[in-house]
Amino acid sequence: MWLFSSKAPSGFSASSTAEEVTEGIDGNGLTAIVTGVSSGIGTETARVLALRGVHVVMAVRNMTAGGEVRETIMKENPYAKLHAMELDLSSMDSVKKFASDFKSTGLQLNILINNAGVMATPFMFSKDNIELQFATNHIGHFLLTNLLLENMKETAQITGKEGRIVNVSSRRHKFSYREGIRFDKINDQSGYNSLSAYGQSKLANVLHANELARRLKEDGLEITANSVHPGAIATNLFRHHSFVSGLINLLGKYVIKNVQQGAATTCYVALHPQVKGISGQYFADCNIAEASSQAKDNNLARKLWDFSLDLIHRYPPPQKL
Repeated sequence: MWLFSSKAPSGFSASSTAEEVTEGIDGNGLTAIVTGVSSGIGTETARVLALRGVHVVMAVRNMTAGGEVRETIMKENPYAKLHAMELDLSSMDSVKKFASDFKSTGLQLNILINNAGVMATPFMFSKDNIELQFATNHIGHFLLTNLLLENMKETAQITGKEGRIVNVSSRRHKFSYREGIRFDKINDQSGYNSLSAYGQSKLANVLHANELARRLKEDGLEITANSVHPGAIATNLFRHHSFVSGLINLLGKYVIKNVQQGAATTCYVALHPQVKGISGQYFADCNIAEASSQAKDNNLARKLWDFSLDLIHRYPPPQKL
């Protein structure tokens, strides 16, 4: 990562690691939910938050993989407070069950990190018949956030500690479809482009955080919502593009972040005192960065919010067993 060495206003850069940006921060007494902990930056985010004393709930689609991650982290840090709960973001029923199960634990929630995602998949539908990338990367997290928000509000009021919501987006949000969000063509295979669809879902992550931040501020709540670009990282997100994977293997050490660096911005925004009170911003390399013009479009953000609410309300809640 010799190409990324200059430090910016925060004092951190693209070369900073998650451990470095959280050094000296005491997370004891905080509880965080992190989605997509089975691999990549999700695993590193959970590890570093636990290292700082945060009680981490690992939301994972594959419980076996989640258990293995927990075991690995516990071997390094026997005092880590970690447990895994099942969550499939491509299924609204699964999201609702996860939120209900979390509520039954009685835990207070301080930090929500919407990290999980799929990238550049062939055209396919989620379990709720929504295009998979939009369903998993945006709708699943949108619903999860809505279902957990009351807990976060109560926690902030009771503890007096600021709640933080972090949406892991991508620089690719700047390369969505021309119209930004294809509201009338979400499920249209005609004209589908796997990378543009990924960009659309990542644009939705930024717009969601921005609109959420506006609403939280309007309600006078001490909860922030921000989006982050972790950087180009060699993870299994590239598994659907063999050429890209080969290029990363060849040039990665010069231009691609490692996982420790990739998790830094997420951990920084979730924990660092410098970010207190900052909401509705887009971060990259542990500093506020410039999002696309579409990402800063308040009307588009409101339209996406209403569209997402309508989409989740079309589906009935899961049947009680």
